[in-house]
Amino acid sequence: MQRINLSMASEFVLVGLSDAPEVRFLLFVLFLIIYLATMAGNITILVAISTDAHLRNPMYFFLGNLSLLDILCPTITMPKMLEALLVENKVISFTGCMFQLFFLIDVVGTEIFLLAVMAYDRYVAICHPLQYMNIASMKLCAHLAIGTWVVGFLNSLLHTSLIFTLSFCDSNEVDQYYCDIPPMLALSCSPTYSRELVILTVAGVLGSSAFVFTLISYIYILVAILCMKSSESRHKAFSTCGSHLTVVCLFYGTTICTYVRPSSTYLPNQDRIVSMLYGILTPLLNPIIYSLRNKEVKCALRRVISQVRMALRR
Repeated sequence: MQRINLSMASEFVLVGLSDAPEVRFLLFVLFLIIYLATMAGNITILVAISTDAHLRNPMYFFLGNLSLLDILCPTITMPKMLEALLVENKVISFTGCMFQLFFLIDVVGTEIFLLAVMAYDRYVAICHPLQYMNIASMKLCAHLAIGTWVVGFLNSLLHTSLIFTLSFCDSNEVDQYYCDIPPMLALSCSPTYSRELVILTVAGVLGSSAFVFTLISYIYILVAILCMKSSESRHKAFSTCGSHLTVVCLFYGTTICTYVRPSSTYLPNQDRIVSMLYGILTPLLNPIIYSLRNKEVKCALRRVISQVRMALRR
């Protein structure tokens, strides 16, 4: 363990993955494949939404925002992780660590509220189908999307300022493969109780508000679906909500396990697995979940792929 006064230091050491050379190389290949697949899947979704006229409605506008977040989330952490696995460079500057944490919390916070907004969109579409385009106008959708990004930014600004005004005087080794709130709190030698209280309160209020809003939306959706007389209508309604509900459960479960708890319960090995679920696997699975369960997205993806093939043949 490196004992150092970090008020004079300018870097941290990320200690989060195996040091065994043979395992390290296999992990590098595995995570590189996952990262490239994540980029390809989400970029393809974005291209399909932006170029296909059939996907120009509020639902796919929000899905485009989700795909953008799923591109940003692994891009914030995985390049540094891949560098550490390949060339054993585990050092990250103080500024780099601060910006990594800031952008990660920004993306995570934005996605939490975006999923709540997407739940509202599905509520309007199913419970008020005849008024859907009037209620969920593109102007309102743009305002809601901008609002999620602004709230995510302000939330991240608060959390980052609370973390990086702490003192780090015993060690500069971050027990994680990226800079995050729990390992940074565990690393600090300053009293963290008051800051943890603020972080837990803000995360609890914002997170629970988004969760309750999403839950209420789906209660109304479920009631509306059960009241439908046609089995075909029920199946169609379930199919439009199933993808979003799957993503919500996966994302909320992993982020709550990571952030809504005191630092005294931080367990490095367990937390690495949980953080990989929402930081690496969720962005990979989201485009698969939406494309497999949505006929319009599948048709749009086929058109995009056929256009790419035609362009390559020329």
